[in-house]
Amino acid sequence: MIELLERCVRIPSLSGQERAVAEFLCAEMQQRGFDRAFIDAAGNAVGVIGEDTRPIVLLGHMDIVGGSVPVRYEAGKLYGRGTVDAKGALCAFILAAEAVKPLVKRHNRSLVVIGAVEEECATSKGARFAAEQYQPESCVIGEPSGADGITVGYKGRLLIHAFAERSARHTATPEPNPSERIVALWNYVSNLAEQWNRDRTRAFDQILPSLRMIRSGEDGLREWCEATIAARLPVAFTPADLQGAVEQWRAAQPDAEALRLSFSGAEVAWQSPKDTLLARAFVDAIRAEGMRPAFKLKTGTADFNVVGPIWRCPIVAYGPGDSALDHTPDEHIEIAEFERAVRVLTRALSALLATR
Repeated sequence: MIELLERCVRIPSLSGQERAVAEFLCAEMQQRGFDRAFIDAAGNAVGVIGEDTRPIVLLGHMDIVGGSVPVRYEAGKLYGRGTVDAKGALCAFILAAEAVKPLVKRHNRSLVVIGAVEEECATSKGARFAAEQYQPESCVIGEPSGADGITVGYKGRLLIHAFAERSARHTATPEPNPSERIVALWNYVSNLAEQWNRDRTRAFDQILPSLRMIRSGEDGLREWCEATIAARLPVAFTPADLQGAVEQWRAAQPDAEALRLSFSGAEVAWQSPKDTLLARAFVDAIRAEGMRPAFKLKTGTADFNVVGPIWRCPIVAYGPGDSALDHTPDEHIEIAEFERAVRVLTRALSALLATR
């Protein structure tokens, strides 16, 4: 099983540069008996089995973050960028779909595997396009949960971009300089999060801000500072809530026009019930493989957030690998775990295909 993943990982596929891996995956799905395999208008690699208009959609992503992790085998593990996030899950989807093809045909159902583009760069171009093309009965998102894990929720997100500038002044001038304005904004967001989080113990329910970038400079005539603040948001506090609060704070500041704001990457948090047929199929499949199933809520954001509010169907995220290894120099997947995850997916899909 691991050979497919190894070959996939060896193909570079930074966000926006996924064409080569899309061609590879489409060729693989064609060879493995999918009825159709093609690259869609967004650049996604799509494989289809069956003709039902209400498919089960397996939505993974092909793109990876930067940083070279040499592809190699060591001590029963495959190392390489994308082994965990998230080519491992996507390749497991293809292998499981191939295994259940006879059941898809027998029950007149449909299965769609999608390798999406641009999941890692906040645009989620592939998932947004796919959300307009399908109306699935259920969806599995390809993200690392561990072979025994079932993810049922992801936090929301908002990126705040701030820029402040003024004409150069002597450092003794009492007016806040651009760097101080940016720091004041960061302090406001941090304090807002601290107040919100005071009586909320779960990270999934908290506002989690981070300072992604800050830099300043001057040229003798102008001085400036810019920053990007990211906030992971709970279900009860939306991106619109945070944007409104920040804009209201800015409007109350002296010389407010000196601080320019823009916002991007807005995604609402999304959580799916644990008692759906989809979730129960995974619980049973994990137990059948001798493991103890664990439901998980993630503090990150994924294509789960993009399609969940649109499709509003049963949805979980599943895939082999430890998400703590995402984006790290040590990214790797245990071969035995990858194979277990393929078997779990095969069992869960088999159960779903036999029910309606």
